Amino acid sequence: MKPHRHSLFKAFGYAITGIWTAVRTERNMKIHIAAALIVFIAAALLQLERMDWLFLLLAVALVLITELVNTSVEAVIDFISLEEHPLARVAKDTAAGAALVAAVFAIIVGLIVFGKPVYGWIHAWIN
Repeated sequence: MKPHRHSLFKAFGYAITGIWTAVRTERNMKIHIAAALIVFIAAALLQLERMDWLFLLLAVALVLITELVNTSVEAVIDFISLEEHPLARVAKDTAAGAALVAAVFAIIVGLIVFGKPVYGWIHAWIN
């Protein structure tokens, strides 16, 4: 039996609901969004170049995407089994690991992108 296909409008609504659910219920998602806002405000204040913005946007998107996938993996595992199982643990830990790799990548991108402008700002402020 083929599943019912929803309209494009409803499909977007479901996706936005999923994002909003993760934002409301997941502590790490809240942390990532707060960090992203700080990064974007700092990028605007430092008037970063277009390419720097692209790298920051890519890094933030990657972190948010992996956090959403991690949340969905955890929800599916919790739905399927109420008991602890070694394979369930592998799935949850691996999904969390993906989110951690994305976050570390974002930190490295941030250090590279902000390093020179922040150094210049501090140097100008001191002198």
